[in-house]
Amino acid sequence: MHIPSCQPHKVEYVSGKVFFTTCSDLNMLKKLKSAERLFLLIKKQFPFNVSSVNKGKICNEMQRLINDDPESWLNTISIWKNLLELDAKKKRLSQRDANLLKRKMGENDTVITKKLKAEQMQKTQENREYQLEKQAEEETLAQGNFLTSREKLQLEECQNEAAEAAGTPSQNDLTFRVSCRCSGAVAKTFSAQEVGRIIGIALMKQFGWKADLRDPDVEIFIHLNDIYSVVGIPVFRAPLASRAYIRTAGLRSTVAWAMASVAEIKAGALVLDPMCGLGTILLEAAKEWPDAHYVGADVSDAQLRGARDNLKAAGLEDKIALLQVSVVELPLPSESVDVIISDIPFGKKFKLGKDIKSILREMERVLHAGGTVVLLLSEAHCRSLTDGEESSIPSNSEGRRTDEPGAEKCLIPEGETGTSETVPPSLEASNQECLPKIPPFGSLMPVECYKVSLGKTDAFIYKYKKSHSSGL
Repeated sequence: MHIPSCQPHKVEYVSGKVFFTTCSDLNMLKKLKSAERLFLLIKKQFPFNVSSVNKGKICNEMQRLINDDPESWLNTISIWKNLLELDAKKKRLSQRDANLLKRKMGENDTVITKKLKAEQMQKTQENREYQLEKQAEEETLAQGNFLTSREKLQLEECQNEAAEAAGTPSQNDLTFRVSCRCSGAVAKTFSAQEVGRIIGIALMKQFGWKADLRDPDVEIFIHLNDIYSVVGIPVFRAPLASRAYIRTAGLRSTVAWAMASVAEIKAGALVLDPMCGLGTILLEAAKEWPDAHYVGADVSDAQLRGARDNLKAAGLEDKIALLQVSVVELPLPSESVDVIISDIPFGKKFKLGKDIKSILREMERVLHAGGTVVLLLSEAHCRSLTDGEESSIPSNSEGRRTDEPGAEKCLIPEGETGTSETVPPSLEASNQECLPKIPPFGSLMPVECYKVSLGKTDAFIYKYKKSHSSGL
């Protein structure tokens, strides 16, 4: 992930999160593609020790997140307000520029109309004095209308500024809601609701804020696990993963973008998703790397209808071709594809109808030597490729693929303890330790393996390179 920033900046990676400093504006931050949500950090500290102390003492330690350093809370709230006000001001200026352009166009239309009238009047035999008098009256009227329009514009700007000022709550009048996520040892002692209640009471006592669970001014996010305790404020109400150009969500867009970024898509490349579903991977790839050619295939007519709706909503109907075919009978010449990216089904709703090895054999056939395959696989699929048979043990939580709102989405190179929630732009040699777990498949040689969380279950992004012509 490219983190927009100005020098100098700090970047720190922990499991599932990236902490960084930046002076980029909100429009730049909205372009982060592999981040689920963006927060302003209030507190980050070591995890609570729940093994050797009583519950009441831990409650007091949680309250100290607020009480020990109230100034950091107020400073963060002030930055949050300034960001929102700056964003609102930019939107207001943009709207004013649009109004000025509209007014200017109106003035030009008036000038053109006046010239046409003058030409018509010159063709008549009317009195010259009458013509001049008429022109003077029209000019006076046009000037009067111009002044009236300007006054209205100024009035609108004043009203907008007043509305924005009224809509930005002061520090003392804030309403808030606490959103909690607990995992690891702390989750065995406290529920998310209990932590939310402890933090909420502390905030009300310390700052006098009022709780509002339905429509708060600000949301306080707290995440407690065995690695860290983190408190922050979401910068945007909607998650960054909620793409405006995707009408019907399939695979999480952050994971789809990460898979495409691993695939090394180059200009002019032919990119294939042979099990495209709703087309999320192709949409993310085509948006980020528009100079390639994209083909999606799926055996399900319903899935392809959803994919076509998504392509239409994104304006990519002419960029991505869709085929209704089986993944093991692709109507493509051998060694004709540069990149294959696919999310292999493993949930309850969509299960793999074919043996995964027959699928990989067909992918190997259509991929040219030197080409790349990037797959999202379950633990059961991984065992099938490693052990030679399908495992009867499903991946976490009965193999369900669940994209829960607010669920943590992180991309972690297998075997590393600290990393970002995204695929790094350059592929590091440290990932080689996972290679023994990914055996070659014919001419498909394993390059990298990444572990990705999908909420209640985990999956793996496998990357292969075709080493030589398969002769198929």
